[in-house]
Amino acid sequence: MTSVLAVLCGLAFIGKGVTHILDDGAVCVQTDFWRNASLANSLPVGAGVKASSSATRLCQDSPSVGQRAADLGGELPWLLFGALALLLFSRLLKAVMGQGPFTEAVAHRLSILGWFVTVGTPLAGLVVGWSQSWLVGSMAPIVGSGPTVSGPLVLALAGLTAVIMGKIMREGVRMREDLEGTI
Repeated sequence: MTSVLAVLCGLAFIGKGVTHILDDGAVCVQTDFWRNASLANSLPVGAGVKASSSATRLCQDSPSVGQRAADLGGELPWLLFGALALLLFSRLLKAVMGQGPFTEAVAHRLSILGWFVTVGTPLAGLVVGWSQSWLVGSMAPIVGSGPTVSGPLVLALAGLTAVIMGKIMREGVRMREDLEGTI
């Protein structure tokens, strides 16, 4: 089942990229820069950019290639991260089903999955944050918002937990092998 989900996430990644490249519609981005500001009609936005009444949503009707790529960079990293995490999880489950839960292969694959989630979560969040920050900056040049990290960063803690559990399982496998050798 997880293999099917991984493939579906991969297909969603490819489909989203292809349809977004072929799309010629507006590119929109959400920003909280002006959330508490009281701006009338003098919003510091670029030419061709439409702002919502609260000035938290900016849309460019005829975006440049860079703006379209930055908009794509706000969506694709999490799809790719999800597809790869599900693929690694599928390999972990396959090892559990084939060899049993307390084997060196399972401990190794659990550690790999943990490191991937630990490093991949903030990396995907940075790519999304940088893309959105650049997109806001291209639509509203006066806004100097720096790159942000978006997404569920608590996943990094889950990844570290998986790394630790992989090390504990590896030590348990060694202890079991020593015990089997003694008996």
